[in-house]
Amino acid sequence: MVTPTARRDAVGHMIQAYGISRRRGCGLVGLRRSSLYYQGSKRPDGPLREAIREVAGRRKRWGVPMIARYLRRKGWRDNYKRIERIYRQEGLQVRRRKRKKMAAVARTPLEQTTRPNQVWAMDFVHDAAQGGRKLKLLTLIDCHTRECLAIEVDSSIGGHRVARVLETIGAERGFPGQITTDNGPEFTGNALEAWAYARGVKLDPIEPGKPSQNGYIESFNGTLRNECLNEHWFTSMTDARQIIEEWRMDYNEERPHSSLSDQPPAEFARNENRPDLASAPTSSGWPILAEPRSGEPFEAGLLAQEKA
Repeated sequence: MVTPTARRDAVGHMIQAYGISRRRGCGLVGLRRSSLYYQGSKRPDGPLREAIREVAGRRKRWGVPMIARYLRRKGWRDNYKRIERIYRQEGLQVRRRKRKKMAAVARTPLEQTTRPNQVWAMDFVHDAAQGGRKLKLLTLIDCHTRECLAIEVDSSIGGHRVARVLETIGAERGFPGQITTDNGPEFTGNALEAWAYARGVKLDPIEPGKPSQNGYIESFNGTLRNECLNEHWFTSMTDARQIIEEWRMDYNEERPHSSLSDQPPAEFARNENRPDLASAPTSSGWPILAEPRSGEPFEAGLLAQEKA
């Protein structure tokens, strides 16, 4: 295939060597005369190349798609192919990890939400710090905005601790209509059930052995492990809490989310036309209560249960 550049060169040669007109030369090689006068404007790659190196250096688990979305949000207007070309020229690549082969199963459609605080989801993730000290992470997200509301890190987290975390987050942003969990003992015990009853929150455990029914939090946990847990060696519990909290803030404020039109979760939440979360009913029909049914602060009742 003869390129337009080669055709232009051929026309120029015939004009100089044989003295023919531009019209005649373009007709012989099948080139439009307007293309003969085209002057390409090639922009320098230097600034974009530096930006790609900087992003890839800070976010080692991001490939070309994530870097391209991130740069577009930062004002770069270069297309995907140009970013991919420079990325490969720089010798950048994401180290691929082997995935476990699993039998294909039918996926359960996830419940579609229409507003923040309609459905939260939570789960546990396990890791280890230096010296083999176990880390247990309670992850909590809003299924509509995809915000990570909390990542509680400790060596052990029981049902009372889970309830306290939910109480703290709910006091700041309002309580959800429903929380999706698995069937772990921390989520099915009396402490969490008492909290949910007091706050008018519906607990919705998934079917045993079907984590796909809690797909939002499972997807988030995969991102957490891939981009944070597998990339850091925690020297202590304090170190783990600090690094994980910094990653959580970055996830909410900076990381483009493909399901939110490449908006970070916090930005998507701010752009939502939020109702009054303290008084609006949820789509599930469960009211959001400002105070426990007993009239006393929930935290006081929870502490009394723990002492008993």
